[in-house]
Formats: sequence, structure tokens, C-alpha cells
Amino acid sequence: MPIISMFYGVIIRMYLLDNRQHHKPHIHARYAEHEVVFDIENGEILSGEFPRKQTRLVQAWIELHRDELMADWELAISGELPYKIDPL
Repeated sequence: MPIISMFYGVIIRMYLLDNRQHHKPHIHARYAEHEVVFDIENGEILSGEFPRKQTRLVQAWIELHRDELMADWELAISGELPYKIDPL
């Protein structure tokens, strides 16, 4: 699972060939012991729990980089490595 970005202690990853579990374009975020799956299209949490501050940071980052995330999603579900995306 490639790391596509890191900021303020949050690690953002995107699994390859990962379009079956949540059936939506999404990213996996980790902060300390917390793991969450965020919907790329609207920034909502699909599963897991995150502290409020880190949730807002990731949602702001998604908003800024949605087009890049969708391009990475297309690569990832095709089995190709996604590109790194600038941190927040």
C-alpha cells in the first residue's frame, strides 16, 4: 500500500486494486493508533475513527487535491502505483 502523502503526523495511503471493499474512490489515513477510510468525492469517513482535528486536516487536504486523488485512484485500481501528492 503506497504512501501518497504525509502531513502533521497523518499518513495517507492508497491500496492497489482496492475498489471492492467500499465501492467508492477512497484513501486510507493513519494517525497514531487511529485508522480511517475517507471518501475522495466528499471527504466523509467511510470507516474507522479519527480525532476531530486530524479529520478536518484530511478533509481540507482532500478538497485541495481532489483531482489528483481521482487520477491516483484510477491508477491504483488498475494496479499501477499512484503518484505522490503534496502535503497540506
